[in-house]
Amino acid sequence: MTMIAIGGAIGAGLFVGSGSVIQTAGPAAVLSYAGAGLVVLCVLRALGEMVVARPVAGSMGGYARMAMGPFAGFTVGWVYWYLYVILVGAEAVAGAAILGSWIDLDQWILSAGLLIVMTAVNLVSVRSFGEFEFWFASIKVVAIVAFLAVGLAWVFGLWPGAEAGFANLTQHSGFAPHGLGGVFSAIVVVMFAFGGTEIVTVAAAESEEPGPAVARATNNVLWRVGLFYVASIFLVVTILPWNDAKVLKSPFVSALEHIGIPAAGAIMQVVILTAVLSVLNSAIYVSSRMLYVLTRDGDAPASLVKLNKRGVPARAVLLGTVAAWGAVIASYVSPDKVFTFLVNSIGVVLAFVYVAIMLSQLRLRARLRREDPSALTYRMWGYPYISWAVVVAILAVFVAMARNPDQRNQLFASAISLLVVMAIYPLRAKFGRKKPVREVEVLHH
Repeated sequence: MTMIAIGGAIGAGLFVGSGSVIQTAGPAAVLSYAGAGLVVLCVLRALGEMVVARPVAGSMGGYARMAMGPFAGFTVGWVYWYLYVILVGAEAVAGAAILGSWIDLDQWILSAGLLIVMTAVNLVSVRSFGEFEFWFASIKVVAIVAFLAVGLAWVFGLWPGAEAGFANLTQHSGFAPHGLGGVFSAIVVVMFAFGGTEIVTVAAAESEEPGPAVARATNNVLWRVGLFYVASIFLVVTILPWNDAKVLKSPFVSALEHIGIPAAGAIMQVVILTAVLSVLNSAIYVSSRMLYVLTRDGDAPASLVKLNKRGVPARAVLLGTVAAWGAVIASYVSPDKVFTFLVNSIGVVLAFVYVAIMLSQLRLRARLRREDPSALTYRMWGYPYISWAVVVAILAVFVAMARNPDQRNQLFASAISLLVVMAIYPLRAKFGRKKPVREVEVLHH
């Protein structure tokens, strides 16, 4: 469970996407990562509170339904499923692009191969998903720890030929060259990079002891965020000038090459591929469990809820993979229009889900305090003030995106995907099953 949480926290967004964050905020990118990390940590804590008190499979949609009714559960569940289905396709395309530099095959073949392999992993058992994620996370942790060790040695003059010092933090137009606006704008990108930490609460429902498992995992997120994200970005902007063109392209590779690590590019390509496969593995898992919950609650065809003999909702896994093929095909047929829109349409969907999580926690916490206070053994901090502060912070990010021409399209495309799901609900209310499928709340191990 702990390694699943680590794997969710370290994605390709750290190794590649951090370049755009640094270009937007300058050395103050460390504040963007710290701020976004704090918001996500609070969301995870709130979600953990609900998981410990009421563990259910596919937690996001389930808790929205418990707290705010069928419409909220339907909307959050399908939007979250859509997010991860498109992410499966996008990560398969990204992984194929990396493999294409090593293997002389068409990228669509490589994308298909990655989808088939990771789908097979998820069809075997939830244990196989967890074991693959454990090793993927281990590789990423080793890479980050090695980078931190080498970077610190360079900064403090302990590396051969090192240029010790922190001059790059304040030179080149200062620590925050674009002001607080740049720091705030970068938080949007960073928040999506942190996406995946909530996977641990989805997986918790399938662990032997959901409450203790999710409590331990979420308690450790804070130091992981600080160590893996904030510390590593701090070292990048200390080693290199923030406005160096190489930083935008690949900050970690550029920093390692500047230090003088041989074959830094090839090493990081392997690490990035591992991060991509980790996200692909997790995305297939999460999309299938969310579809399982939607089916259980009567929001999807009843046939999808069936578990195979290993306790896996195989049909839900396969449907998510088949849907992801739409994104893969779009990446080759219409990369600049359809595929770009699909990727943009999930840009801030996770932020919508975060708002729903906080509102669900506020409602359920109040209900549990009245009906079953003994269940609140793992609590959100500063209730209800911090919960509301997180909601306000995320809404402020939406406002900032609407005012930023470079991020406005992503916000609008994501809002369209949300509105489409909401518009479908009346059809569900009219033609869907009136009674939910009678099925266990927690999937079999």
